[in-house]
Amino acid sequence: MPTLLARSPITPAVTRPEGVRVRPIPRVIGADVPVPVRDGRRVPYANFDYAASAPCLEAVHEAVARALPYYSSVHRGAGYASQVTTSAYEDARETVRSFLGAWRRAAVVFTRNTTDSMNLLAHAVPAGTSVVVFESEHHASLLPWKRAVRLPAPATPAEALSAADRALRACPIGSRLLVVTAASNVTGELWPIEELAHVAHRNGARIAVDAAQLVPHRPLDMTALGLDYVAFSGHKLYAPFGAGVLAGRADWLRAAEPYLRGGGASASVGETTRWAPSAEQRHEAGSPNVLGALALAAACETLTPAWDDLAVREEALVERLRSGLAALPHVRELTLWGERAPRVGIVSFTVDGWNARDVALTLSDEHGIGVRDGKFCAHPFVRHLLGEDRSAVRASIGIGTEEEHIDRLLAALAALTAR
Repeated sequence: MPTLLARSPITPAVTRPEGVRVRPIPRVIGADVPVPVRDGRRVPYANFDYAASAPCLEAVHEAVARALPYYSSVHRGAGYASQVTTSAYEDARETVRSFLGAWRRAAVVFTRNTTDSMNLLAHAVPAGTSVVVFESEHHASLLPWKRAVRLPAPATPAEALSAADRALRACPIGSRLLVVTAASNVTGELWPIEELAHVAHRNGARIAVDAAQLVPHRPLDMTALGLDYVAFSGHKLYAPFGAGVLAGRADWLRAAEPYLRGGGASASVGETTRWAPSAEQRHEAGSPNVLGALALAAACETLTPAWDDLAVREEALVERLRSGLAALPHVRELTLWGERAPRVGIVSFTVDGWNARDVALTLSDEHGIGVRDGKFCAHPFVRHLLGEDRSAVRASIGIGTEEEHIDRLLAALAALTAR
């Protein structure tokens, strides 16, 4: 059978400032797309909205193109195309398993996105499960739970550990779950997920990690970190084809009623229905998003060998952006744990005297710069950071970000604050 998942060509090798050669980095589609600005010119788009949805990797586009001629039904078709597609779909599941460092018996369920994954987990937790979650979470992790203790945003990582410990110890006897982000979608700050996993397990709880903002920037090893569940979205991982993942311990998922009831979720149907025994079958009812799964797996394959060099490049770009923002007297960066806290390429800020929406529109209309404005589906957290009901501007970077984009953003903000 043909191999539908294969690595594709990537950019020529780049050179570190000190002259040390590094591996080439992947390329994204649309990194140099021209966009109109108010004075009638067209300028290369400066995309600072990666944290919302990342552009498609060229390798992902090519993987989908290879799969399309063989696209067919999965799991129950006897024809050759169906066999090829089924094999590719299940190979994609194993690629994701390897990408996450999930143990062999873990469930890897394809979903629509992180929100879908967290709602699936909320559906599957045993009745009466006590859930502990910080108010600093994205709504995808904050809202799905029927019974949750919401903790205030911690002032330090150490406080996050102690607050989680106290809350879990206070939970009634029964199943317990700690839900936490790996990297904030507002500030980019990294959370101590390994230490939080130890806290959860010490209290007889499991931990579910929203990794949507981490995995586009850094590798994650579920087994090494001791994570019970991980959720993430393909559209943030340079695979915008509508797939996500919930990976983790299979027992709760196998015991739960299907998330959706229909074909594929059932083992037999008559006067009574017997549901499929595996977590994947039980919770992937209907025809799955095959191309989304293949796209996601292709992104995993493409990013894995490039992690080190992508991290070095990103850190330099983030430092350039943050130091430039700090030099602007009317710009205030949002941070929970201070400017030295480790983070991925996400920076949110306010501009004195300016509404966040007006800042975003001005950057787009006059400079061809795309940023995010609002509360970023993290309303309680943004209110905590700003102390009032205001919005902020978010600039998030990724593979297609260049130094010129950073400099253009900083120059545009300087001009804006000088008005």
